[in-house]
Amino acid sequence: MTPSGLITITTDFGHQGPFVGVMKGRIFGRLPTARIIDLTHEIMVHWPAEAGFWLARAFDYFPAGSVHVAVVDPGVGTSRDIIIVSAAEHLFVAPDNGLLAPVVARHPQASIVRLRPEGLARIGVHHASATFHGRDIFAPVAAELAAGRCTPRELGEPAAASSLVPSWVDDPSVEHASVSGVIITIDHFGNLISNIDAALIERFRLPLVHAGNHSFPLLRTYGDTRPGEFLALINSFGVLEIARAEQSAAEGLGLSRGAPVTVRDRTE
Repeated sequence: MTPSGLITITTDFGHQGPFVGVMKGRIFGRLPTARIIDLTHEIMVHWPAEAGFWLARAFDYFPAGSVHVAVVDPGVGTSRDIIIVSAAEHLFVAPDNGLLAPVVARHPQASIVRLRPEGLARIGVHHASATFHGRDIFAPVAAELAAGRCTPRELGEPAAASSLVPSWVDDPSVEHASVSGVIITIDHFGNLISNIDAALIERFRLPLVHAGNHSFPLLRTYGDTRPGEFLALINSFGVLEIARAEQSAAEGLGLSRGAPVTVRDRTE
């Protein structure tokens, strides 16, 4: 992989306080020419599954050679590992807490390295706070990888995909006449975005989406129904979502992350 100098950052930090800015400062201190893009800092706190969902579906909109740092880390300061995943000519740096499980599942040829103290010492990282590894470990590692001054193997030891912590959310269940998943995230508009990929329901002639004791037709876009009406659609990231035309589906239905969603074929 030829580093592009581009780094994306995904966190659950929000924008209150200096935490995101300080991470960027540490990166620029090591790599002044870095290009940094905020993927999102609005991940639900302490829920790596949402970060992994977005990262797995967004990274390939960035150039090959990008480094993607994801810090949703309720185990910060404990014995949990930090891993670097190399997949599809991109590098991913995150805690081993299930966050990168979706990336590895989609790219079986991915290689994985567990960071080790001697690797961190190689790049001058000797001490880290117990509560802000984003600043003290993730940012320096991302900068060095993006600069091409080291490779993942020089920072740790290889690991098997089977040794990683699995995702906190199970993959959708696929049956003959149904597919079941969960709401994995909610966007700014109140759309309920599931973990059900479009390919899983393409075989249904007349799909009907069920969630929260309601059912919704699968339409093409938000404007295909009247304002205030609920609908389901395949969104721009190729996954099933439940929406409410010009309003919030989350507020209207009282549903949140983790709520079950089932799609059935009405022809069965």
